[in-house]
Amino acid sequence: MHFNLTKKFVLGITSLSFMVACSSGSTNSTENSEEMKNQSPKLELIQNESAQKVDVLVDGELFTSFIYPDTLDKPVLFPINTSQGTTVTRGWPLTPRPGERFDHPHHIGLWFNYGDVNGLDFWNNSYAIPADKKSNYGHIVLSSINSISSSGSTGQLEVTQEWKNESGETLLEEKTTFIFSADGSDRSIARISTLTAVNGPVTFTDNKEGMIALRVSRELEHPSTKPELFTDASGKITDVPTMNNEGITGMYTSSNGSKGDDVWGTRGDWVELAGEIGEESISVIIYDHPGNVGYPTYWHARGYGLFAANPLGQKAMSEGKEELNYKLENGESMTFRFKVDVISGKKLSPTEINQMYESWKSN
Repeated sequence: MHFNLTKKFVLGITSLSFMVACSSGSTNSTENSEEMKNQSPKLELIQNESAQKVDVLVDGELFTSFIYPDTLDKPVLFPINTSQGTTVTRGWPLTPRPGERFDHPHHIGLWFNYGDVNGLDFWNNSYAIPADKKSNYGHIVLSSINSISSSGSTGQLEVTQEWKNESGETLLEEKTTFIFSADGSDRSIARISTLTAVNGPVTFTDNKEGMIALRVSRELEHPSTKPELFTDASGKITDVPTMNNEGITGMYTSSNGSKGDDVWGTRGDWVELAGEIGEESISVIIYDHPGNVGYPTYWHARGYGLFAANPLGQKAMSEGKEELNYKLENGESMTFRFKVDVISGKKLSPTEINQMYESWKSN
């Protein structure tokens, strides 16, 4: 049985917060950033079994960590930093920072799951779900780390994960390869995941909550102009209030030409979230891939900081015009390929991002 009691979670948070703080290092100076541009970065992956994480370092500085503590209902990448050491992921609930929102406790780092798998909600599961409601939710556990390698400015992590119900029965086996790379001041994460039904058929019932997602830092949110209420697939309402907009600079741009809040519920090859944190210009770009089911994906991108691509959730996004209830028979598989770029110190045109997408989709 899998239980995430609040006390256990809080203790886990305290430990994890300390480990993240110790591993993240300090922000690089401008001088160091200039030197980095003139040499090929060295990327390495370091596993810490006792801390239940794999750190991804570039020239000794933390880019991100693959973390899989027992207190979480899914392994995630957290935190994610730019080449200057600036964190682009929200800290709460693991390492809260002043001025952050305290909504959606399941929004942690960069993750991959879905809102309705054989009737189980993997997306909304977190420590905040009462024990008597847990049977309605699924969770993902790390089964094994299969390989860790790095060479020059790239590194690769291969893992096996299991999508389980609360009784511990496995619905899906997930084999994922993460490819991390560094190029000057640019950082990237490719995530290639194959899902296989291992104990009978698995249906991904059309649901707006999925599938690869990132919760960004407060500075990269859109300025909030009014309080909003967001309802999940089960009808639970989350209040997202208006907040102080000082230093809040985020703006979505889609390959389809949409901008801002208009990106939500549209299809596109990629979406960029651009803004500034302090004096640093930052672009976070998520790319779909033509080989994915449901391509081109719908974008579940919200101004309050949720940045997600959902190729399987089409009904809500299309206002009922389309619907996709994708089913895997026992033993069948499907593979999803996504890429996330974290660009520091420059502003990109849609033409430049299109060129980067063309390079990615040819892989």
